[in-house]
Amino acid sequence: MKRRLLLTAAAFAASTAPAFAHLDPAGHGSLVAGFTHPLSGLDHILVMIAVGLWAAQTGGRALWAVPAAFIGTMAFGFVLAMAGVHLPFVEPAILASVVALGLLVAMAVRMETAACAAVVGVFALFHGYAHGGELGAAHALPFSTGFVVATALLHAAGIGLGLAIGRLSSGRTLSRLLGGITAFAGLALIFN
Repeated sequence: MKRRLLLTAAAFAASTAPAFAHLDPAGHGSLVAGFTHPLSGLDHILVMIAVGLWAAQTGGRALWAVPAAFIGTMAFGFVLAMAGVHLPFVEPAILASVVALGLLVAMAVRMETAACAAVVGVFALFHGYAHGGELGAAHALPFSTGFVVATALLHAAGIGLGLAIGRLSSGRTLSRLLGGITAFAGLALIFN
């Protein structure tokens, strides 16, 4: 069971990055382009799933509050980019979010739900800003709707994975291992 779960998670993570390139909104529509956008980069996928895993580790209200904080702050970052507000260090902050959230999962850090939401919110601001900066020819509302839905689904996948792993006898160790792999992948992205 554990092996099958790990293989499924690894196959999902490995298959999404090359399968979805940034789609041209003229050919595919702004909604579809926005939906596939978070699925086109390993950094986005790792962070979204790590948010879900951390929410599952924390439990309780964090199951919905932490992903909701990410999505809400990400949308705010998108609006900032659309408004032309300058936000420095966007790419370094996104890469740091992969490492930091991976480490939070790997160390099974326990915080109050509000503190967890604040931590993911800081990183979400940069992710949303990046989405706004990559809008291109897409229409803002359908594009943002698409990436919000995709982000929510990735968070749900992380929560589902975390809850499923939590039912296993070695779930805590497995969850922490996934966090470590995420942090290591983030370091690889930084130095690649």
